[in-house]
Amino acid sequence: MGPLRSVVLAGGGTGGHIYPLLAFADCLRRHDPGVRITALGTPKGLENELIPPHGYDLRLIPAYQLPRSVNMNLLRTPDRMWRAAREAGKVIDDVRADVVIGFGGYVSVPAYLAAWRREMPIVIHEVNVPPGVANRLGMKFTRNIAAGFPHQPAQAEALRDARVVGVPLRRAISGLDRATHRASARAHFGLRPDLPTLFVFGGSQGARSINLAVVGAAKELAQAGVQVLHVTGARNEAISVPSDLPVPYVTLPYLAEVELGYAAADLILCRGGAMTCAEVAAVGLPAVYVPYPHSNQEQRRNALPMVEAGGGLLVDDGELSPGWIEHQIIPLIRDPQRLAAMGSAAGAYGRRDGDEALLDFVYEAVAK
Repeated sequence: MGPLRSVVLAGGGTGGHIYPLLAFADCLRRHDPGVRITALGTPKGLENELIPPHGYDLRLIPAYQLPRSVNMNLLRTPDRMWRAAREAGKVIDDVRADVVIGFGGYVSVPAYLAAWRREMPIVIHEVNVPPGVANRLGMKFTRNIAAGFPHQPAQAEALRDARVVGVPLRRAISGLDRATHRASARAHFGLRPDLPTLFVFGGSQGARSINLAVVGAAKELAQAGVQVLHVTGARNEAISVPSDLPVPYVTLPYLAEVELGYAAADLILCRGGAMTCAEVAAVGLPAVYVPYPHSNQEQRRNALPMVEAGGGLLVDDGELSPGWIEHQIIPLIRDPQRLAAMGSAAGAYGRRDGDEALLDFVYEAVAK
């Protein structure tokens, strides 16, 4: 298979769709600097903040929220979906795309429809169980389905025949050597080089329940000699950290270079989003997962295989409290041997080559 000339990437709305798209775009460009890469997005999605700064062409089309159930009647009813597909088709024709690769989100549906009408190759990358509604619809038009995690085909009938390729990750994460960068990362945040370090990260939006539990345990953590790097989330209210702590407790509303947090940390306290799970496992970081409770439990399903492999602990959101942190996290983070074993288990489960494996799969799909 020769090099691809033009690729349309569809995925938007949330970071879970956009970050793997960007990592895959970077991989495409590494292999062929001349390939034309066009991303589809919607006017309101997070893609407007993330994709153009990375130097990729972002074309905006209308996209509409879908009902939660997927059937063919869905395609026959909303004419606005076909209007959106026409706009996607104009972009596909304009850039003379060879293939459409979708990562989920509502913007993917018009792209899948437009590619299907043109009898073009479609590749879908899915990281959740059950698959998102947009990708479930796209799966009616293609058999080229890639999954991010090995547990997915066993848990979702729609993914039974999917190729497990891993999750495309930014090179700054997939190539991270935590031990090599630990001292410089801690210095970057003003942390001490010699103390056990807890990294608290509730995802790009933060997590209020995690914030409150950790701040509530701030004095106990400090008295145990545990320093904290706490990303609170830009949309959460400011937290009040005790001012007289004997060791550093650093708070940030947002951290773009999350790999610095991974490098600084001995242990992470985090949600169970698919991207977080993929990144944490890939870099071999022991984790305490607190899945988001108000959903279809997909975050629990994301994190559980890592925990069962020995790479972390799982605690329900309602059970996380300052007392739980004092009795569970402090003994763990002060046990280097246990942390090392958990880190090795996480690293053995994780994959660093998701971008390359997905590219191989795309080449196969186009060749067919």
